[in-house]
Amino acid sequence: MGKVILTGDRPTGKLHLGHYVGSLRRRVQLQNQGDFDRMFVFMADVQALTDNADNPEKIRQNIIEVALDYLAAGLDPEKCTLFIQSQIPELAELTTYLMNLVSVSRVQRNPTVKTEVKMRGFEGESIPLGFFCYPVSQAADITLFKATTVPAGEDQEPMLEVTRELVRRFNQIYAPVLVEPNIMLPENLTARRLPGTDGKEKMSKSLGNCIYLSDTADDVWQKVRSMYTDPEHVNLNDPGHVEGNAVFTYLDAFSTDEDFANFLPEYQNLDELKDHYRRGGLGDMKCKKFLNQVLNQFLEPMRVRRAEFEKDIPEIYNILKKGTEQAREVGAQTMDEVRKAMRIDYFNDAELIRQQAEKFAQK
Repeated sequence: MGKVILTGDRPTGKLHLGHYVGSLRRRVQLQNQGDFDRMFVFMADVQALTDNADNPEKIRQNIIEVALDYLAAGLDPEKCTLFIQSQIPELAELTTYLMNLVSVSRVQRNPTVKTEVKMRGFEGESIPLGFFCYPVSQAADITLFKATTVPAGEDQEPMLEVTRELVRRFNQIYAPVLVEPNIMLPENLTARRLPGTDGKEKMSKSLGNCIYLSDTADDVWQKVRSMYTDPEHVNLNDPGHVEGNAVFTYLDAFSTDEDFANFLPEYQNLDELKDHYRRGGLGDMKCKKFLNQVLNQFLEPMRVRRAEFEKDIPEIYNILKKGTEQAREVGAQTMDEVRKAMRIDYFNDAELIRQQAEKFAQK
């Protein structure tokens, strides 16, 4: 299919700024540039169920929330294919075949898996098998659609490496059917791993340290006002540290020189603001107020678009149904090739049937 993008999100809640800077912003840019032949964006509800199996309603309710966030952020169903993972049974089939090509120890060494296991509090043998096999399921997502490019944060690179290993092994054993993908990291280095508002290394719904794309202006201000800064910057005149300071990390990711001209004209750019903070004499609250203005100006157009889409929810489901049908057509074609390569396309192999008929006729 040429150059193909595939990317998606677990529908366990509304999308947040970490999702946006990690991949969503880039998806919208890529869709509009038209440099790729096909673009697939999906809701990974099967993967979300690996650690939410006892609460499927959580996933069911958040499908629409993620879809609304996609559309509000600018994803266009006329330019990209939006689909729901669980509605593509070919994904489960391919996952099963790929599981035979990777060892338990290889998955255990995956640093992303280790981090996610620790974050969810799984211990020893309590890890659900479905969750443990997450990297293989993700590999199936990518390879079923022969994706060449996966826009994602740097924490997903170990996952992509597992996918590439599986592709090479499959193609070597059977036939060159699957395609090795490359990761496309955010252009802004800071945005590759946006911290939570509490300064923790990753913004996460489960940690409650997110600013959501659908947050109101008041919500954003409440979260920015309590944001982690520099614990040693107690008094106004104290020298401050911008490294590890969540406010400045967010400003790195979102502010522009134009924002300074509009909201904080005494500084020409972020470098000048950082220099003043390091010298001392600049309060945290002033920086937070500026960040609040930057974020709300950025989020307001999404709020407006989301409100419009919310007026016709049945149409959102129609968009997802149509996209899922289109995605399944592509997946079915790939699985035809996979089964043929693996020599399990029994009913379509006329030569096999002929040979077997001759063999038994000679008895």
